[in-house]
Amino acid sequence: MQDQPTRADLAVYRVRHPLKFRLLQVKQVRALTPHLIRVTFTGDDLHDFVSASFDDHIKVFFPEPDADKPTLPQAGPDGPVFPDGKRPTARDFTPRRFDRDARELDIEFAMHDAGPAATWAAQAKVGQYLGIGGPRGSLVIPTGFDWHLLIGDDTALPAIARRLEELPAGARVAAVIEVADPSARIEFATQAELHLVWCYRSDADTQTVPRGEALLDAVHDLYLPEQGEGYVWAAGEAAMIRAVRQHLCAERGVDKTRIRAASYWKLGAVAVHETLDD
Repeated sequence: MQDQPTRADLAVYRVRHPLKFRLLQVKQVRALTPHLIRVTFTGDDLHDFVSASFDDHIKVFFPEPDADKPTLPQAGPDGPVFPDGKRPTARDFTPRRFDRDARELDIEFAMHDAGPAATWAAQAKVGQYLGIGGPRGSLVIPTGFDWHLLIGDDTALPAIARRLEELPAGARVAAVIEVADPSARIEFATQAELHLVWCYRSDADTQTVPRGEALLDAVHDLYLPEQGEGYVWAAGEAAMIRAVRQHLCAERGVDKTRIRAASYWKLGAVAVHETLDD
């Protein structure tokens, strides 16, 4: 891939937001697929909510057993301060859609494990409460790149869907996505010129093929333009996304500054969310 002069309008930049915690109430619950549930929340606390990037993450706080509402921390000078030092159960999620006028926030839950988030989403009902904190900041990736590549698994679907909605007409974008099986596919609304590749874990012999191998193979086979400036965004299971990043940098010549790679979860671990770099 040939080096291209860097354009000023393609600078990736960060925006910081005041740390706030909000109590929200469920307005609607909708199963998009057997593997993905969208919950729409509402509440006056959303009046100053901000999400400037498609891959922002917020901390979602769940009620303790037999409690109607979660116990929310307070914003202190060095971060959150928890009452009595007790941390409520929390996980990171992408703000899928936000409507300030309607005071609505959509969060989508991937039903890929038996953790607290999936357990809560499976029984979610109108009127229930959750808490959120953040986002504390946004990494804003301009939409004007000559081409875009989005890579991820089930947990990345909300961010990928939001990005595809935000890309302008005529933008060139490829998306490579790994899900459980064809029933987990969703329809994307986009004005961009989209090349979409689905990979299914159900096609693999999990006894002999490592998780994520189909996704990595699809990325290996994917055509990348040799001209123009592109940007790669990848998120999902830690080992899988690290392998994808290594391949793109070492074998495909993608500059490290043009890749945003994140671990949304890690096999055998809980509550993992981190940026993957050197």
